[in-house]
Amino acid sequence: MPGSLLRAMTRALLTGFCAIVLTAPVTGEEASPQRTDLSAKDLKRVLKVTEPTTDFSMPEQFEPMQGGAGTSTQPINGDAFSHSSANITFAEEETFKLGNALFRKFWVSSPSSTQASDGLGPLFNARACQNCHLKDGRGRPPEGNADATSMFLRLARPARTEDERQAVADLKVVNFPDTTYGAQLQDMAVPGIAAEGRMVITYTEAPVTLAGGETVMLRRPAYRIADLNYGPLEADTTLSPRIANQMPGLGLIEAIADADILAKADPDDSDGDGISGRAARARDHRTGEMTLGRFGWKAQNASVRDQSSSAFAGDIGISTPDAPRHYGDCTEAQEKCRSMPNGVQARLGDTEAPDPVLDLVTFYSENLAVPARRNVGDAAVLKGKSLFYGAGCTSCHTPKYVTRRDAANKAQSFQLIWPYSDFLLHDMGDGLADGQQVGDASGREWRTPPLWGIGLTEAVNGHTFFLHDGRARNLTEAILWHGGEAEPARDRFASLTPEERKALVTFLESL
Repeated sequence: MPGSLLRAMTRALLTGFCAIVLTAPVTGEEASPQRTDLSAKDLKRVLKVTEPTTDFSMPEQFEPMQGGAGTSTQPINGDAFSHSSANITFAEEETFKLGNALFRKFWVSSPSSTQASDGLGPLFNARACQNCHLKDGRGRPPEGNADATSMFLRLARPARTEDERQAVADLKVVNFPDTTYGAQLQDMAVPGIAAEGRMVITYTEAPVTLAGGETVMLRRPAYRIADLNYGPLEADTTLSPRIANQMPGLGLIEAIADADILAKADPDDSDGDGISGRAARARDHRTGEMTLGRFGWKAQNASVRDQSSSAFAGDIGISTPDAPRHYGDCTEAQEKCRSMPNGVQARLGDTEAPDPVLDLVTFYSENLAVPARRNVGDAAVLKGKSLFYGAGCTSCHTPKYVTRRDAANKAQSFQLIWPYSDFLLHDMGDGLADGQQVGDASGREWRTPPLWGIGLTEAVNGHTFFLHDGRARNLTEAILWHGGEAEPARDRFASLTPEERKALVTFLESL
């Protein structure tokens, strides 16, 4: 679609989603009364506009603008994920740029002459947010000359006693870290102490034959830790690999009404469709109140701010007002780590990254724009979209939502968005299981990741590694790894003709 037309659509959308919804005919059933942010009249219109399409002969109205009025229509290149939402104010642009500077900022060890930047570690995985989320994009496994900065191992053991099981059930904790090594393996350290160890991955490959005779090799990873510097892991500690998620659209995800996500949950599969998505609960890091989890591979965080403060503490070892852990993930067993100086400057605040640092990074993260769709009217894309729907992929990858009218930021308010996710936990089978419980998520469950922007992974990050551990080397492999609740959809994909599979992948590449 020509850029001039996309820009014209953006200007039209800047008046708010009301311009879209209020022109739609009032049909369909009443929406959930839990959606209290909308009038009864608007509820009907929202229900109509978010109905799954049955017409694949042409694009849906406003489909190219998958991030609503904030969609970026900038040229597609390596910076495609790094633009601000198109509908934030001029003053907010300054806030966004300040947040961007802090997101890219390199932290240094204490003590340092650059007092506003010290406090790194002492154990850590990255020196800056941008190191994991390179160009605000997707991480990758350390293959070839790539390092492991954008991928790490979560460490956790199962509950051992009834009291521990109850603590997880009440979300007082999400799981139990290794006594010595903590909640994740830290493969870097400040001068004076040793890093914890290094991740080692080995792969075995097995062929999968698809309809039409095509053979795809799927690789299964196995993980271990070499050069453990603080003694052995506990016998029941599990290793769960995680690559960094891409960043665009996070504020819009937070603005989706809880009711719209909960409406898709069917934990007992009462409708008999084989899909039993569960809503994850999470505790707000500031208030401790129970709310809906929607961020992270296991939906363990409720907000962009929670996700940001967790990353500051766990990945970089920087304390914030929401996670005031000056020593990051150093455990009590790592006495030397705990004795190292921290970066708290009393004149700046009582944490290493006091407000407004976390505020600015959160704002930046909330307002990274989703790129516009490409080639939405292309015949192959439309055919692939039809096949994606027909295979049952939308049972978990819900195409679209209208965000809350009362969203915290007007830029995310009342927007028609297309993330292609239900943000629920799903059993993905033995093949993808990591055996690690995280709050409500079992060792076989993962949050449905949003698909918007997935087709630009190679343009932004120079690779096509997908899934939580990057084992899939392309989108076809990613689909074929789907098991559990997603196995019927995976089997339908495998049974398509080669031309049909190519069309479905072409559709995904347009997102």
